[in-house]
This record gives sequence, structure tokens and C-alpha cells, in this order.
Amino acid sequence: MQREWRKRLVPFYYLLPALIGILFIYAYPIISSVYNSFMDYNVSRSPDATYNGIANYLKLFSDPMFPKIIKNTLIYVVLSVFIQFLLGFLLAMLLVKRFPGKSVYQSIVFIPWAVAGFLIAIMFKWMFNAQWGVINDLLMKLGILDQAYPFLSSPDTSLYTAVVASVWYGLPFFAIMILASLQSIPADLYEAADLDGAHKLRQFWSITVPYIKPTLILTVLLRIIWMFNSGDLIYIMTAGGPANSSHILPTYLFEKAFISLDFGLASAVAAITVAFLIVFTVTYLLITKFEKSGDF
Repeated sequence: MQREWRKRLVPFYYLLPALIGILFIYAYPIISSVYNSFMDYNVSRSPDATYNGIANYLKLFSDPMFPKIIKNTLIYVVLSVFIQFLLGFLLAMLLVKRFPGKSVYQSIVFIPWAVAGFLIAIMFKWMFNAQWGVINDLLMKLGILDQAYPFLSSPDTSLYTAVVASVWYGLPFFAIMILASLQSIPADLYEAADLDGAHKLRQFWSITVPYIKPTLILTVLLRIIWMFNSGDLIYIMTAGGPANSSHILPTYLFEKAFISLDFGLASAVAAITVAFLIVFTVTYLLITKFEKSGDF
């Protein structure tokens, strides 16, 4: 009996180093962050952390700007991911077809994914600059604007300039993932559909979409999580301004942690973000029936 149990435990012995590494790299920071969220840990006042219960959470939810920050986050994530997905899907549908120079064009399209996020933010910050930005110059030459518009310093447009940058940055991710999935569809399915008299639209909804559905569900989920935790574009382009009009949760967290030096409050923001993403992920996978996707 003991020998049988030892045989069953052998695979776990080999997995143990990896599991320890995962726990150390991922679990420890999360647990530490949740722990710090219940502490008064502002190093600008004192280097020592003291327990203060849910005071950080109460302070967070009593902040009159917090609802606006949540709203900005949802607008930024939903709008960015929706446009990235739509354009990425269309781009993948075009690239899956054969045409002269396809490999060159495909390489050019995927270049943004190889560029660092902060470089993209700097580039778009220059492009939307009110004094010498190429966007204003182009719009004035086309007669759309009479004078330069302060895209980055206007509360009405600051958040949406970051959306434009994020779309340009994230579009190749969807294109790459969806294109790979499209290329894995057996050509025999389309040939059989042609013989049965199915038109292209029917083939798209009955073959293409069901076959790549797992990829679509997973890529959208990964990108939403990614966008929820990424604030580099916005922070470099607008620093959350003007008047917090483009602040989202990651930039708010960064400001509290590294400018206000309030690690307790920043940890509370991080804990709320993680809790929301866990609930969202479980709900999303249940609604989309991910475990059944791809079944014909």
C-alpha cells in the first residue's frame, strides 16, 4: 500500500520545484499585497507599518475621485479591447488569404507588438502634441481643424488619445492569435461546405467562428486582464491628467505607491483590482462556456 502511494507521489516530486517557484513568484506578492492593504504603511510619515483594519478601503471608497477612476478604467479597457479585437479579426481574415508580398506586409503589421510600451507612449505623446504634433498638423491641412487642439490636455479627449495608442499597440496581438487559429482550420471543411452549397457567410458562422471560438474567448480574456493591469501608456502620455480625467486604476495605484508613498492604500487598490479580475474571469468563462467551446 505504501509502495503504491509512493508511485503516485513521484510526479509531484518532479513538479515540486516548479510549484515552489510559482508560489514564490506569484503567490507571495499577492499575499503580501493583501496583508499590506490592512496596514497603515505610508513611508513619508513613518518607515514602520501598523495595523489599521479596513481604514485603507474606507479611505479609498470615500475618495470622491475613485468612482470616476473606475469609470475611466472601464471605458479605457472596454473601448480599447473592442476596437483591438474588431480590427485584429478583420486583419487576420485578410492575412489568411494569399496575395503578393504577404510575408512583407505581415511583418510590417506585427511590428508594433515588438516595440516597448513606453516608446509607443512617447511616440503618440509627440504625435498628439498641440504645438508640433503631426495629428494636429494633418487635421489642419485637411481643413478639419482651424487651429491646433490640445488632445492631451483636454479633459474631453485625454483618455481617448490613450485608447488610440493602445489600439495601435494591441491590434497585432489579436491579429497574430486569430491568424494562427484560422490557419489551423482544415481546408476540407470549407471544401465540403462548398459541395453542400453553403455560401461564404454561412461557412463563416458555421465553420470559422465555432472552430476559432476557444482562441477568441481566451485572447479577449487575456487582453482584458492585461489592459486592466497596464497603465504605462496613460501615465507617460497624460500622467492621469488633466484633473484626473484620464486616471485609471493602474496609474492611480502607481501615484499612491510611488508619489504619495502610501503603500497601504496602494495595496488596497491592488487587492480590489485582483478581486475584481478573479470574479470577472470566473463569470466570463462561465458565460462563454469556455470548456465546451470548439465542440462541433
